Amino acid sequence: MIRLPLSKTILCTVLLVGFYTALHSQNVQREFYQLKSYTLENERQEELTDGYLRDAYLPALKRMGIHNVGVFKMHPNKYIVSNKIFVLIPFSSLDKLYSMETKLWNDTVYQKAGKEYIGASYEFPPYIRVNTTLMLAFEDMPKMAPSKVEGPRAERIYELRSYESPTEAIFQNKVDMFNAGGEVVLFEDLGFNAVFYAEVLSGDKMPNLMYMTTFKNQEIRDELWKSFGEAPKWKEISSMPKYQNNVSHIDRMFLFPTEYSDYVILVILFWKL
Repeated sequence: MIRLPLSKTILCTVLLVGFYTALHSQNVQREFYQLKSYTLENERQEELTDGYLRDAYLPALKRMGIHNVGVFKMHPNKYIVSNKIFVLIPFSSLDKLYSMETKLWNDTVYQKAGKEYIGASYEFPPYIRVNTTLMLAFEDMPKMAPSKVEGPRAERIYELRSYESPTEAIFQNKVDMFNAGGEVVLFEDLGFNAVFYAEVLSGDKMPNLMYMTTFKNQEIRDELWKSFGEAPKWKEISSMPKYQNNVSHIDRMFLFPTEYSDYVILVILFWKL
């Protein structure tokens, strides 16, 4: 048996691991995400929906093997009232999403825990409306990464952004700008702690993409976005002729994770190399 010097052995090991990681990452299946937003009218609805999500819905999803479910509320300000609850759910396949509702209705533990919400009358519904958006993860971030930021949850900033494009073809150009163009890598290098980047497959603002970045507080968020705007890489990407005028509207929402949100569990993230 040929014995390599220790330094060469380590080098070969690193190269083999790098090759395997690159090969594996190219075959990582991209996740699907469902983003549900509950619009609420009063505190009674908020308490009822909170209790349902905390005590019935999330535990039922865990029994199905669905983890890392994020539940968020809006940071209120003088322009926006905190009247929504957002639920972000990852799925390994559309079959998992399709079968979820059937499994819920056949889950007697879920039915019992959520009976007040499930059996609410038309006179006292638990919400005004529920909107749902279905997404597919970007190639450069095929799986969700629960945030690593720490500190009081109520002070954290989970910035949810939606970028609309004027046409489907121009939308694909913006997606390419994130992946091949290097926006995803730049966000990671600057420490934006992204949870996901995804193409919207079904929603009310198509064509559009959505992504979520996370910060310990508003001050750090503002500093990092300033650094992003001044970064040489961003100036290079944003000045390329092929990436001009690919966004027609941007929506920003500042959220924080509820105390019962799953976003304290770490998952393995494979980056496309």
